Amino acid sequence: MKTYSPKPEDIKRNWYVVDARDRILGRLATRIATKLRGKDKPEFAPHMDTGDFVVVVNAEQIKVTGDKLKQKKYYYHTGYPGGIKETSLDRMLQKKPEEVIKKAVGRMLPKNKLGRKLLKKLKVYSGPEHPHTAQQPKSIQY
Repeated sequence: MKTYSPKPEDIKRNWYVVDARDRILGRLATRIATKLRGKDKPEFAPHMDTGDFVVVVNAEQIKVTGDKLKQKKYYYHTGYPGGIKETSLDRMLQKKPEEVIKKAVGRMLPKNKLGRKLLKKLKVYSGPEHPHTAQQPKSIQY
């Protein structure tokens, strides 16, 4: 059986806006990753970008369950010996709330060129305003 490969002219990309106010981080991220990947479309192909654009607003008002605000850590390395740094979720939400959603969604996408391409279609804003009104995004409730 041959691998189904949709033609570029068959792929229709829509724009969606998601309000992250009082939504749980992981549950929202899985739904956004599904939209970005295009797995909810009948013409889905695992080796192609068939997904939609997603705009997330109110990223600073995301919720998490349990004691994750204090216990969840984000790590990065400076490149120097002993240069591992950590930041808690609470501090990340204060400094860069957009990064929290981008990291959650990005870690659910493929770890290759396709995943990096898909992540560029995610636009995250900490407040209620976004500059993508010209694309006429449809609102989705999760």
